[in-house]
Amino acid sequence: MQHRHRHGHEKDIEKIALLGNPNVGKSVIFGLLTGKYVTVSNYPGTTVEITRSSINLNKSRYLLIDTPGVNSLVPMSEDEKVTRDILLNEEPSNVVQVGDAKNLKRTLLITIQLAEMGMPSVLALNMADEATEKGISIDIGKLKEFLGIEVVSTIAPQRKGIRELKEAMLKPNLSAIRPKYHPSIEYAAADIADLLPHGHISKKSLALMILSGDCSLMDWMKDNLAEPSIGHILSIKDNCEAQLKGSTALHINKARLQLAEKIADSVTTKTGITSWKPLAVAGNLSMHQVYGIPILLAVLYAVYLFVGVFGAGTLVDFFEETIFGQYINPSVTKLAQTFVPWQLLQDLLVGQYGIVTVALTYALAIILPITITFFIAFGLLEDSGYLPRLAIMSNRFFNLMGLNGKAVLPMVLGLGCGTMAIMTTRILETKRDRIITTFLLALAIPCSAQLGVILGMLGALSIKAAIIWTSCIIIVLFISGFLASKIVIGGKTNFFLEIPPIRIPNIMNIIIKTIGRVEWYLKEAVPLFILGTLILFTLNELDLIKRIEAAASPIVVNLLSLPQETTSSFIMGFLRRDYGAAGLFDLSQKGLLTPVQSIVSLVTITLFVPCLASFFMIIKEMGIKTALVIITIVFTLAIIYGSTINLILNSININL
Repeated sequence: MQHRHRHGHEKDIEKIALLGNPNVGKSVIFGLLTGKYVTVSNYPGTTVEITRSSINLNKSRYLLIDTPGVNSLVPMSEDEKVTRDILLNEEPSNVVQVGDAKNLKRTLLITIQLAEMGMPSVLALNMADEATEKGISIDIGKLKEFLGIEVVSTIAPQRKGIRELKEAMLKPNLSAIRPKYHPSIEYAAADIADLLPHGHISKKSLALMILSGDCSLMDWMKDNLAEPSIGHILSIKDNCEAQLKGSTALHINKARLQLAEKIADSVTTKTGITSWKPLAVAGNLSMHQVYGIPILLAVLYAVYLFVGVFGAGTLVDFFEETIFGQYINPSVTKLAQTFVPWQLLQDLLVGQYGIVTVALTYALAIILPITITFFIAFGLLEDSGYLPRLAIMSNRFFNLMGLNGKAVLPMVLGLGCGTMAIMTTRILETKRDRIITTFLLALAIPCSAQLGVILGMLGALSIKAAIIWTSCIIIVLFISGFLASKIVIGGKTNFFLEIPPIRIPNIMNIIIKTIGRVEWYLKEAVPLFILGTLILFTLNELDLIKRIEAAASPIVVNLLSLPQETTSSFIMGFLRRDYGAAGLFDLSQKGLLTPVQSIVSLVTITLFVPCLASFFMIIKEMGIKTALVIITIVFTLAIIYGSTINLILNSININL
């Protein structure tokens, strides 16, 4: 297949896939097994990043592939599809499965599927210390007998069990455990398997994927089977469902779950003694319909203080005004004026739209401090186990917009930086959910840089103005999401989320995750800021920015009832969202905006098209056609909503 020898140096190296559920410490174990020399790249045809690194075991060299976290090998998301495709197409010799010792049943659901695939494997039961704290004891020897493979207990942050895991990786075995399916499923799977070509994973496992409704295998079938065979396979699947009078996938999952429960119950002992009981109580309270709300507000306020006040305020001021303002930019400007003889090139480097004075200043002095603090906060919430609880608390609200609670994660990240948030929509299961969430991020979620300026401007008005602005944005978010859910094609995704226990975050985990995410930001987002600045530089040199302002002024003046001077603020908002808000703030300070005009302008610029970097990220994630449609709709809705707010506020003659 086309994926198999993507890297030339990988051709003759035996591959090992590292696989497991999300949030089980897989990436930490990958780092301990391999060290820091890794290759990170997008998997072909996707936006999912895969980490690879060579590893030496008993003087033999292997290539270890860190696959995205999965809850099933029947894909429900792009991440899960990539993991399944690595097993299917890249032909790893064996698999190291990382599981959660606290939730053996969930771990074994993956182990069963690997056994059905015919994949030799080793099982690392990680977070053994947390299992002990919860009073859970697993008989590792007995589990080995049941599974027929090597099982190692590990505590990754403490490096416990890593040496034993490396030794076990040299002795992968094929587990003999198999679920007992309904006879109709067994017959249908056998009939489908007879029509499938030989591959790296067993034909029966592929047949079970097809019977489970795995639509992502359709391309593979088209590449490997004749059209009549595909039709016959689909006919067998339909006949099986008719015989079962229900979902085949449900029957298959039920059989696997029964086997996983049987094995887990046989090897697990629960003492009922749980350490850190206050943490368990806090975890339960954080999901309570009543008590969970003040906890949620407290958490969000703490994140705001750390990211919005400290990151977007203190750190950004220091980096922008001191580091870049007093040292880097003046020094680079002086060097450019001294050694660069061409004025055009000087302007390109340090001018009004210069790469250093705008792109790098914005990316490194303004956004980077915010992203670092946000990634630290995000890592703390993630490692503590609170993020899934946040998703549960918000699930009901997002259901009204045709989404589920997982959408809250990119939404929260969007309050830090919209460019990064758009990328995190990958965690959502379907393209429909990713499109709706990306649209809402582009429309109604202000980044922290913009939000800080907006709150400053609202603070100069009144609490009533702040309430009106906040209410408008929430109402727009809900209405737009509801309408989008009715328009965007696709079914509603079921909400399944594993709830880990509340725990004290591990500092090393936070550091490792933050460093990895900052590396991503520097590689993925910074070039977009540079590209956006180059485009604006070109438009400015061709005198097109002034023409755009002239063309947009009638909309601003006639529909929004705003002064013509605000037009430039909206255009600058496309370069940097906080630039646009800062322009409005300056006009307000000069007395050129009435209180009503201030609210109308702030609502409109919040809903206005996202910054150029976010626009390019939407293109990268969704494709140019989808990106243009989203931006066109966002621009149109911003003007419509802004005009509506203008009419309402002026008609009721509100006193601000």
